[in-house]
Amino acid sequence: MDLDFSPAERAFRAEVRDWLGGHAPPPLPSMDTPEGFAAHRAWEADLAAARLSVVSWPREYGGRAASLIDWLIFEEEYWAAGCPARLTQNGIFLLGPSLMRYGTPEQRAHWLPRMATGADVWAQAWSEPEAGSDLAALTSRAEPCPGGWLLHGHKTWSSRAAFATHGFGLFRTSGARHKGLTYFMFPMTDVAVRPIAQLDGLPGFAELRFDGVFTPEPMVLGQVGEGWRIAMATTSSERGLTLRSPGRFLATAHRLVALAADADPVLADRAVRCLVEAEAYRLHTFGTARRLMAGEELGPAASMGKIFWSELDLRMHALALDLLGDRAEDWLDGFLFSLAGPIYAGTNEIQRNIVAERVLGLPR
Repeated sequence: MDLDFSPAERAFRAEVRDWLGGHAPPPLPSMDTPEGFAAHRAWEADLAAARLSVVSWPREYGGRAASLIDWLIFEEEYWAAGCPARLTQNGIFLLGPSLMRYGTPEQRAHWLPRMATGADVWAQAWSEPEAGSDLAALTSRAEPCPGGWLLHGHKTWSSRAAFATHGFGLFRTSGARHKGLTYFMFPMTDVAVRPIAQLDGLPGFAELRFDGVFTPEPMVLGQVGEGWRIAMATTSSERGLTLRSPGRFLATAHRLVALAADADPVLADRAVRCLVEAEAYRLHTFGTARRLMAGEELGPAASMGKIFWSELDLRMHALALDLLGDRAEDWLDGFLFSLAGPIYAGTNEIQRNIVAERVLGLPR
């Protein structure tokens, strides 16, 4: 793998660093509050105005048609500058790639530019109370009606749903286990939303109830019955390259090394190990990007990355608490969120099964 950056890539890094140096906002309120949601949405609009919200997307959708390498460079500079978490991540990192691949030209032209600016903020609606980790066991259903579909059922642990404008998820359109699922987008206007408080008391998730919620025919992604196949592409994005770029973990590791400069040698050693692991994840991800740019698929190998970054994130935040003790207030939100890492995007127990069966070829 070529680890050298081209002159154009170095120039792009300098441009991003310079722009963020002059525009990065001060710490924003939590996006899980009305005022924080609005502030993060305004920041997304600022990024979009500079064509930095989705640099790897085509220009007609608000991007720069940049390579995945440029996107990873942007992410490194973004997190190194201390910029806020992305409010739009469900749209730009999960639904967006699926729309690029499976959406109609009309769907892409309408929804992608609005994702890029934060005009629309998307909730992810996969999980159901009775389905557990088995996505194919869901029972929420869609029935056809004039002009579209009526959605019925119950979703839970829906991220960003407390304030989102739209949502996406799977609904059952026939009795077949996998082939009976269809991928729907829907407005949140008529969905009954019950916010779910996290450990910090704020609603990072919500429970959703659908009682004949209408969604028009153009909000079906792909063909009826193709939902499982499209959802697997979405979850590969979630577990692999896009949702958790290495820049995020590298910035955290550098902060830890600085904190541990005068710490107990055992804690300092843990900090250095975190930096080594973050750098290893960075190099692995650049290699993955090169392979994707050469036409390869990410596939089930995305599960290996998900296991690695989620457990690294937890180790790093636990170390921060060990280093700072009762002075770790600035790290508490990150620590609480890191506890969820081995669960969301598919539990790590399930991811290890996927790696064993689909990557290593071991028997069930």
